[in-house]
Amino acid sequence: MACSSSYSSSLPPAFPSTSTSDLHGMFPATTLSSISVSERCWKTKHFQLRCSSNFLKLNAVSLHKGLVGSSLDEEHVETQPKWKHLDFSNMEKAGSMLSIIVVGASGDLAKKKIFPALFALFCEGHLPESFMIFGYGRRMMSDVELRNMITGTLTCHIQKRENSCKKLDDFLKRCFYHSGQYTSEEHFSELDNKLKQQEGQRLSNRLFYLSVPPSLFLDVVRCASSRSSSKNGWTRVIVEKPYGHDSNSSRNLTRVLKQYLTEDQIFRIDHHLCEELIENLLVLRFSNIFFHPLWSRNYIQNVQLIFFEDFGTEGRGRYFDSYGIIRDVMQNHLLQILALFAMETPVSLNAEDIRNEKVKVLRSMKPLRLEDVVLGQYKGLTDGNKVYPSYTDEQDVPRNSLTPTFAAGTFFINNARWDGVPFLMVAGKALNSARAEIRVSFKRVPGNLYNQKPDAFFDKAPNELVLRVQPDEAIYLKINNKVPGLGMRLDSSDIALLHKSRYSRETPDTYERLLLNAIKGKQHLFIRSDELEASWALFSPLLKEMEVKKVSPEFYSYGSSGPVGVHYLAAKHNVHYAEDICEDY
Repeated sequence: MACSSSYSSSLPPAFPSTSTSDLHGMFPATTLSSISVSERCWKTKHFQLRCSSNFLKLNAVSLHKGLVGSSLDEEHVETQPKWKHLDFSNMEKAGSMLSIIVVGASGDLAKKKIFPALFALFCEGHLPESFMIFGYGRRMMSDVELRNMITGTLTCHIQKRENSCKKLDDFLKRCFYHSGQYTSEEHFSELDNKLKQQEGQRLSNRLFYLSVPPSLFLDVVRCASSRSSSKNGWTRVIVEKPYGHDSNSSRNLTRVLKQYLTEDQIFRIDHHLCEELIENLLVLRFSNIFFHPLWSRNYIQNVQLIFFEDFGTEGRGRYFDSYGIIRDVMQNHLLQILALFAMETPVSLNAEDIRNEKVKVLRSMKPLRLEDVVLGQYKGLTDGNKVYPSYTDEQDVPRNSLTPTFAAGTFFINNARWDGVPFLMVAGKALNSARAEIRVSFKRVPGNLYNQKPDAFFDKAPNELVLRVQPDEAIYLKINNKVPGLGMRLDSSDIALLHKSRYSRETPDTYERLLLNAIKGKQHLFIRSDELEASWALFSPLLKEMEVKKVSPEFYSYGSSGPVGVHYLAAKHNVHYAEDICEDY
């Protein structure tokens, strides 16, 4: 027996912008079999609901032509609904509860990054009124013990000028803990019962953060999906890298994850994509008209993507030796930045449009070859009374390890915009500085008049655009100008934007941004499965060749600029390698 109801009042403000998947969140999937919104209802601001009393799961949404100028006859919803893009205003009106489950809550990442980021979001008012946080782990712990454990790390930079004691108490009251095994469906059922007790009759939206080793991903997802996922709201899962060890293992991981989750439920994070300057890269490119004609092979000579750390493995020897600098930094962080830098203008700022363009870039690149790569490994150094260990002397690192702690490689993008432009990617540990930056070297001015003047003292330095991600975010442009005086002497100067000088507000931590985006269902800073496939395809042949041939890395001293070979690689492609340039801003 069918029933129907209609509301003659105006639609709530949220409805005109609500997507079909948002409607799933507004109406329980177990009670609706179909929803029809007719053209007449939209035009008269009436909303009609026709439902079946058979209590089957929602299986189709039909939007008749006239809503937005196009028609969508039917959208099939999978067994696990695709809950997304439901903003907090809708959630609150629906009487919802946001539950954040930190799996691996007693680990360093959870204590040092995840809980502090959630507290900062709470202080800033970015979390909904109704939310709770559950820690889950194998360690036996009470709610009070969890709160005591994380209290020392909850320093909210946003609240420096306020007394945050009350906010801290309010936040801790929303933090709970459940002890269980990561492979036990029974223990995840117990977690589900605790979540339901807190949620009551409200709409349940659940975000799982997997702060556990990759070997446990599949077990946790299987148990959480079958026993503690939301039955009437959305369920999302944040997965930390590494996503596999090569193309085959990554493909298998994705295949198994998709047995339990849909693609838009999986949030594969790369926290470096949440850096302020990386987000600013899109603004710089697409909102400044003078960059549009310059951003191509016609004006750009080369691009360097640099990621330096001035320390060694620092207790992560076992993990690092299993992956190395290529898998740890280059295959994900730097390659994602390269794709954002080189992509074409997306149709919109929608996550799928941005990620579509990134995938096009990755698929236009050739796999990295061994002859276009330099590998290095740091050796020990004694500086006065200070002793810096070699990589193979680090804890949990085999004495005969060939794992590179430094790597440099040159990529080329085979498309009309970037044909012939070398992209030099460099990453290393135990170097002379800690910095992450993009350096864009422009071509020299053809027929430059000042090259002909012997008294000009022209430095022949090309124009360069630098986006410094760390430390102290900055954007600066190197230009040639005349030195004041009666003669004609030229100098290279910088036009700089230093964030800490221009903006007084402290930059949010990257984990704050990624957590907030996951809560809101915004995926533009997260990696899609086809991106992952394309990125591994660029590195897997090289990694396999390195292992088969047992390639020995070139040694470099702890605290140096890296192996000498990187200079030869750069010179091979006519790149002036920026080994120790660190402007003092």
